[in-house]
Amino acid sequence: MARPEVATGVARLERELVALRRDIHRHPEAPGKERRTAGLVAQRLRHAGLSVTTGVGGNGVVGVLRGCLPGRTVAYRADMDAVPPEGIIGGGTATAHVCGHDIHTTVAVGVAQVLAGMRQRLSGTVVFLFQPAEESLAGARRMLDSGVLERTGVQEIHALHCGPFPVGQFAVTPGFGLPGLDHAEVDLHGPDAPVAARQLAAGIGALATVTQPKTAAELARLVADLQRPDSPLARFVFARAGAQGSAVRASVRCWPPERYREVREEIRQVAGRYSGAEVAFPAEPFPAMVCPAADARALARHLRRTLGRDAVTVMQAAIPFSGEDFALYLQRVPGTYTFLGVRRPGASVDTAYPHFPDFAPDERAIGLGVRAMAGWLTERTRRP
Repeated sequence: MARPEVATGVARLERELVALRRDIHRHPEAPGKERRTAGLVAQRLRHAGLSVTTGVGGNGVVGVLRGCLPGRTVAYRADMDAVPPEGIIGGGTATAHVCGHDIHTTVAVGVAQVLAGMRQRLSGTVVFLFQPAEESLAGARRMLDSGVLERTGVQEIHALHCGPFPVGQFAVTPGFGLPGLDHAEVDLHGPDAPVAARQLAAGIGALATVTQPKTAAELARLVADLQRPDSPLARFVFARAGAQGSAVRASVRCWPPERYREVREEIRQVAGRYSGAEVAFPAEPFPAMVCPAADARALARHLRRTLGRDAVTVMQAAIPFSGEDFALYLQRVPGTYTFLGVRRPGASVDTAYPHFPDFAPDERAIGLGVRAMAGWLTERTRRP
């Protein structure tokens, strides 16, 4: 059963948390520019009695809550930045919170406040990581490079992300998560190089086995496929390529993660049709986020026990079009990454799909997220 003090704490804070989310939403800050948001977070955490460090990995905030009972050290991560215009599907005119990081931040603040209110009965230590620059895939690396996990002795880490599921539902990700990201550069030579570059870009793009949804119906089919074990998303390549003069720049996501070597060879083969093509891969692929299956299943059991059987769905595939630098934390310690349903009853799925310009999450998800994660963290800190 759920701990009653968690539900009581959430009920007491819910209106305040909705107001906090709306404040953050009105003041979106681009990756690496999250100074105002970080200030709000640090203020709330200090008021709740946490030990707070600011300026971690840029604008990161770390809050440490020590319970009065012995137990384990568990981390919870929330990303704070908003989406720059080029990251909005279809293009945007200004940085905006269309990925739900305002909700992620608010949920984490709420979890910290609820757990601080029950410190006398809390086992172990909870470390809250409020991370900058997730959209640019830079913030996690910077926070990790600061040594935050080592200093605090974190043994596992957890996170929520807004997802296109009904409000009140959580999508766990056993063995799945989000793909990594690879980049290719091809330089062509000769008087016909610009024409050849456009043809080559089309050839690399044709390696894709999936395309990004453009309509609400296509999005709905994607969400259904993510929950099917026999889905065509079990293996995919998502490729984008563009010509810039005589050069081609391409980005690739694929699943399973081991396919990057295979896809690189396919790109070399396509480029090899053009005389003198020079192919380069500037760096190793950014890692995929693969969530430990056992921990995700344990979370599913916890949520069904405390929130009801209908509160959980299971992801059977990875979303092809997004990545996450939470992958870097999971390379260091185990944990969970779960999608928080934010779709309003009767609303079109694109209003709950991150990065779409019409993203308009149901704010009831905030209290539900706090209740779920506060309960989960109390269980994990007590775990032998």
